Amino acid sequence: MRGILLAGGAGSRLDPITRVASKQLQPVYDKPMVYYPLATLVGAGISEVLLISTPDDLPRFADLIGDGRQWGLSVSYAEQPAPEGIAQALLIAEAFVASQHVALILGDNIFHGEIGLDHHVATFDGGATIFSNPVANPRRYGVVEYDDGGSVVSIEEKPERPRSRHAVTGLYLYDSTAVAKVESLEPSARGELEISDLNRLYLREGTLRAVRLGRGIAWLDSGTADSLLEAANYIATVERRQGVKVACIEEIAFRRGLLSLEQLRDLVVAMPDSHYRQYLDEVVSEEVGEG
Repeated sequence: MRGILLAGGAGSRLDPITRVASKQLQPVYDKPMVYYPLATLVGAGISEVLLISTPDDLPRFADLIGDGRQWGLSVSYAEQPAPEGIAQALLIAEAFVASQHVALILGDNIFHGEIGLDHHVATFDGGATIFSNPVANPRRYGVVEYDDGGSVVSIEEKPERPRSRHAVTGLYLYDSTAVAKVESLEPSARGELEISDLNRLYLREGTLRAVRLGRGIAWLDSGTADSLLEAANYIATVERRQGVKVACIEEIAFRRGLLSLEQLRDLVVAMPDSHYRQYLDEVVSEEVGEG
């Protein structure tokens, strides 16, 4: 399975800080925001990633991530000239998708906890899989309604009267028919190709599966100043209390077998002295000691 990371948009809700750099390049505690969704993909065993962003911001992402080779990844880039909907990412990624299954993740979505994405990726055999999480204010999101057996009954985009508290998170698994399905969609009243419309096509086909993320899972949507601060505080608390880093891509790539211990050591040696490097120094030391 390949991965699409959508890091576009104007980030207007975070103005004026997004005049300096894209929302997804803003820090969430000790790492750029984009590290978190990228780490989610890598942790699930996805090593081929297409990052989509604005023409102005793409060079900044390329400077930060490069081609991903240093992490054992293959990262390529594509432009989204105007923010015309999440589903538009699949049209932009048509050549990248080809006949492959894809995971699409939004660049401002942070997941913490065992969501089992590696299992869902490994066992995905077609259709679409979405992930929902209960929220306090579902009117801000796409909302999933379930029946008593746990099957999806409906999906509504930002409903005035939500039928449940289960919000659709910014993580989706699709088969290669997703591109053709998006091509059949009409833009919504706000001029966007809505991801909820795509998901409803799969629902009508009977090929949509929804995974409910429950207690013990943190899903953070860092699109406002308050949510960005909350996400940073949450990550800081977890890292300080547990002594492990969240979304440390070098460590994740090593644990997934994308990097050897020698390659990880070489990466660490090349880093400037920082708390991030000190953490990876400890990872290397522990592995050398166990070896």
